[in-house]
Amino acid sequence: MIKRAAFLGALMASPVMAQQEAQDFVQSNIIGIFYHELGHALIDIEGIPIFGQEEDAADVFSIFLIDAMFEEESALDLAYDASFGFLGEAILRGGDAEDVAWWDVHGPDEQRFYNTVCLFYGADPEAREDFAQDMDLPQERADYCPDEYDAASQSWGGIMEDLMDRGAGTSIRFEGSTATPTHEWVAEEVTALNENLTLSAPLTVRVEACGEANAFYDSNDQSITVCTEFADHLFEMFDQL
Repeated sequence: MIKRAAFLGALMASPVMAQQEAQDFVQSNIIGIFYHELGHALIDIEGIPIFGQEEDAADVFSIFLIDAMFEEESALDLAYDASFGFLGEAILRGGDAEDVAWWDVHGPDEQRFYNTVCLFYGADPEAREDFAQDMDLPQERADYCPDEYDAASQSWGGIMEDLMDRGAGTSIRFEGSTATPTHEWVAEEVTALNENLTLSAPLTVRVEACGEANAFYDSNDQSITVCTEFADHLFEMFDQL
């Protein structure tokens, strides 16, 4: 079954199925958002030089890590949902170019969608041809995606190898309980990362109410905060899509 059809068809399916589709969509995007902020953290903690926009580098890291950390079926589901997350933001905005914050450090959501699709497809073009077709990736861009992934692998892949060569550790510390699904999802990712790598300095990860749907890295205390409101925003996005 085509994932996009399943995603959009969930709204017409049984309430239980639609609820599970929504939960999966939100979880995938929370993981993608956390990985994005982890990219910012690594840039700061490991002193990684960035040539270009840091937000773009963090986006690349997020989908690169999804491809690296998960088995194919799970990675594919995550890639679909994380891509739809960017597309959903554009749809909720109305898709009007006049409403794009061109001054913002983040690229337009439509471009972030295609960048994510391209990099994931480029990691394994033969196996992920259906993914590219489902996401309407133009052939003009698809031709370059393997090279784009190779560039990401040479940069972020080398950094991840160095971190993994240090072995397992406890450098990433999750603060708080598992009071909500978002707490549980982020805590699980922290555990998985600690089982595979060690950072040069401690990184604190928090899930807490912020008063807005947001997530951010704070270099002052080397911490990532994922706001609980983000899950509510993503559930609303799924419903409106």
